[in-house]
Amino acid sequence: MAIERIELNLLRLPYVHFFETSFGRAYDRTFIIIRVYEDGVVGYGECVAEEKPLYSGETTETAWHITRDFLVPLVFSRGIIEPEDYYEAARVFRGNQMAKAGLELALWDLKAKKQGLPLNRLWGGVREEIPAGVSVGIEDSVPELLARIENYLGQGYERIKIKIKPGWDVDVCQAIREKYPDLLLQADANGAYSIEQAEHLRKLDAFKLLMVEQPFPPYDLWDHSQLQRKMTTPLCLDESIISFDSARAALEMGSCRIVNIKVGRVGGIIEARRIHDYCQRYGVGVWCGGMLESGIGRAHNLHIATLPNFKYPNDLSASARYYQEDLIEPPISLSRPGYIRVPEGPGLGVNPVEERIEKATVRKEVLKP
Repeated sequence: MAIERIELNLLRLPYVHFFETSFGRAYDRTFIIIRVYEDGVVGYGECVAEEKPLYSGETTETAWHITRDFLVPLVFSRGIIEPEDYYEAARVFRGNQMAKAGLELALWDLKAKKQGLPLNRLWGGVREEIPAGVSVGIEDSVPELLARIENYLGQGYERIKIKIKPGWDVDVCQAIREKYPDLLLQADANGAYSIEQAEHLRKLDAFKLLMVEQPFPPYDLWDHSQLQRKMTTPLCLDESIISFDSARAALEMGSCRIVNIKVGRVGGIIEARRIHDYCQRYGVGVWCGGMLESGIGRAHNLHIATLPNFKYPNDLSASARYYQEDLIEPPISLSRPGYIRVPEGPGLGVNPVEERIEKATVRKEVLKP
């Protein structure tokens, strides 16, 4: 058989509550859903590129262009069906990891559905439930942040990640620790600091954080290695890990002690598994970060987080954390305090609701061989 058509949908979904990082405040999310059709079976993928080039140099517009004008024609011209073949063929194009990952995910979903297996069975997963944490953005005041944390703890989350930036860091961590001395807490800077602020960042050691994530800009592995030598708190790299090669360099340089794996950021499942396996051999635990995905992307993340070296709670909270009406049924929810059960059906194991996808769509294109 052969791929009959590939559909791209650009969607916009409003958040339940604004989400603020060191990049700024967002009230909604724009992203791309990719559907691949073969003989009555549909595979779904999600491209996590955002509207603005803040987290990454990729955007929804660049990802749309690369997918439509290069990746999809590659699939059609070579008769590609298998995600492994797509991964090898797409390596001819430099960068654009998020665009590459979106289409690869759809091909994986298609493959798993044709075999009647959940994705984690294809990927070597070992868990039926994964530990789930929640990410809390920067709020207008510390009391409002504490109230949101209390709300999430009441919902059953046992690990909280907060966003930090200069002026919203040490005092915030101190306030949280005073109220929740035993909370599993980590802080994410999204590259907001520089090596000149290393002594200030060392103050975070006082708060027994699980980790400090991405204090410096993405390509600054050397300064991260210098900071890690000075801090007792483990550093975790996120934006810096864009491929297997960057992960290997970071570990060999001592730039971090933990790695955040985001499938979209590294270019797909195959590259993510290479990083996972290398970190496992190196004795470095990993966890799955989130990009505020819809239920489609979140389900993919749940399956990859079943691999054995995902040692830390993942940023894979319930659908209702971000969206009033997700794109899937049933919605993703906590199966018990601190855990989410991995969907058991074929492929993603969840059912995308086409009416909701169409309702949120602002642009659509159907591509055929």
